[in-house]
Amino acid sequence: MDLNAVQSRMTKRIFFNRLIKMLFLASASFGLVVLAVLLYDVVSDSIGWLSIDFLTNLLSTNPDIAGIRGAILGTVWLMVIVGPVTMILGVCTAIYLEEYARPSKFTSFIQTNISNLAGVPSIVFGLLGLTVFVRVFGLGSIVLAGGLTMSLLVLPIVVVASQESIRAVPAHLREASFGMGATKWQTIKNVVLPVALPGMLTGMILAISRAIGETAPLVAIGIPALIIPAPSGIFDRFTALPMQIYYWTIDSVMVQEYAYLAAATIVVLLLILFTLNSIAILIRNKFDRRY
Repeated sequence: MDLNAVQSRMTKRIFFNRLIKMLFLASASFGLVVLAVLLYDVVSDSIGWLSIDFLTNLLSTNPDIAGIRGAILGTVWLMVIVGPVTMILGVCTAIYLEEYARPSKFTSFIQTNISNLAGVPSIVFGLLGLTVFVRVFGLGSIVLAGGLTMSLLVLPIVVVASQESIRAVPAHLREASFGMGATKWQTIKNVVLPVALPGMLTGMILAISRAIGETAPLVAIGIPALIIPAPSGIFDRFTALPMQIYYWTIDSVMVQEYAYLAAATIVVLLLILFTLNSIAILIRNKFDRRY
């Protein structure tokens, strides 16, 4: 083969390799720059408004004394419903599909629909919650209705994450358990679940992080951002941090101070989300095992 032709091909390959590398670097840099600009804008607007009083005061029509204690408590009570419901239903569904269900068209149909549900727009789940929980069951705009609606939204995420964690359990661990005379359920309880638990918890925390930041389902089921008492149980009316940000952003057209309140609330919400995501990473790294 001609040496010049070989050198020409190598030169082209090196050029395209560098070009692709620069494109990927530019894409990553663009995303980071946009994120940095957004964070700077939000944090700068929140300076002077984010304080202990802001976190402990209730909602008010006066921006100078308005706080988000009610929204924080509403978000906490919302997660009290979302956490157990999605964890129990999601893990049980994953165990059935991976350990008990036999391969069939029906099983494949369920698996396909669970994967598709993870990509359905959140407003669709809000309309479903409005129809089922608010109107059919007559719950109204209370914590229980909002929590069940959010649970439907993030349930596919937990199911898929739990399935992947169960599949990652090495087969020889199951075989060793069966070889020692353990039953199917004993193997699942004592071998499969402890090994798969870190991945399940990671998926659960990420699902809760998404539920905390969702607004559309709460808007659909009629969650207000009015001056209402802070919720003290799952049967109380409530508001949440995303809803408060949404309404304060709208009201900022008439009152500029509401934009600063919305920015301070965004900072609080981001801190909660960053904390949850960091916990998920720590859990994954701490309990990651190699077999």
